[in-house]
Amino acid sequence: MKELKISTQKILEELSKNYPDQKHFRKNVIESTAKSMGYTGKDFYPILTKENRVKIGTYDLSALIQPYESNVVDLPKGSVAKMQSIVNEEKTFAKVDPTFVPWGAYHDIVKVIKSNMFYPVYISGLSGNGKTFMVEQACAKLNKEFIRVQINPETDEDDLLGGFRLIDGETVFSKGPVLKAMENGAILLLDEVDRATNKIMCLQGILEGKPVVVKKTGETISPANGFNVIATANTKGKGSEDGRFTAASIIDEAFLERFTIAVDQKFPSPSIETKIVKNHMDKFDTKDDDFAEKLVSWADIIRKTFYDDGVDEVISTRRLCHIVQSFSIFGNKMKSIDLCIARFDDDTKEAFLDLYSKVDSGVNFDEDNNGEI
Repeated sequence: MKELKISTQKILEELSKNYPDQKHFRKNVIESTAKSMGYTGKDFYPILTKENRVKIGTYDLSALIQPYESNVVDLPKGSVAKMQSIVNEEKTFAKVDPTFVPWGAYHDIVKVIKSNMFYPVYISGLSGNGKTFMVEQACAKLNKEFIRVQINPETDEDDLLGGFRLIDGETVFSKGPVLKAMENGAILLLDEVDRATNKIMCLQGILEGKPVVVKKTGETISPANGFNVIATANTKGKGSEDGRFTAASIIDEAFLERFTIAVDQKFPSPSIETKIVKNHMDKFDTKDDDFAEKLVSWADIIRKTFYDDGVDEVISTRRLCHIVQSFSIFGNKMKSIDLCIARFDDDTKEAFLDLYSKVDSGVNFDEDNNGEI
């Protein structure tokens, strides 16, 4: 009998594992099994021979599966070797950022991480108010391994748990970030989880803190001590009614129910935000305490108007930090603000610029863009 290549043998192995008492296989079963392992037609076509065909679309693989099983080294006859799996051994740790100012739920997040308990947390809030940064800095403070997964509508089981990869000519199962975090006892951050589709339902069991069986390899992964899941989102999983976050999806209730607690993060108070802005001024070597205070007052007025449905846009803490960075480059307050809010529609942008000129009477709309205030 012609010797089969490794990829074809692995397909036979998978068929034997999935259908232990079956010898006759339909072509679509063979094909779907092969494709689920990352293989193509050239890998499973050697199985679909005239000699193996018993009727149209059905193949007898007993002559192929039996010899393969009986030659598995160090395993009892009839058993199947597990697919080799690998994982990226590199550990990731967040660095302490000197611009960070503890506030809001930060101390609670530190306590949760420090407990080493499995205690899933769902953090929601408007964009740019420091949700992800807070979790990152809590992990940095505790020197806790931190694995961040950016969620998008295309994220699926292969991205999260892992999938088959071709490495050095061999097909192996490469464990994804979720399994890596489980084995390492790390914090798994699901960033912008409300951008996901129902494909993330593969995390249901994991969100219960229980071992998970990797169906593609048969391997059981148990969570190490300290493993936890923290998710961030702009919404509470019910979609975005005001249309601000059009990509936000409605998350399955059973998925949301597995989070032990939920945190609704607001923007920081003016005093905290002023510290944040001043820290960024120190970072970019552009110290101006008066400008920092004026920016925070300006943003606070806009937010209050936003919450009263007076405007459709809001100035985030992140946006203020972007203005500071721009100011360090251009040395012009109004130009820096103008550039950083230019994404808003013209009416909103002009209204925000006009408001700032009232908050800070020292600025000049007509000043040369290259000049300094």
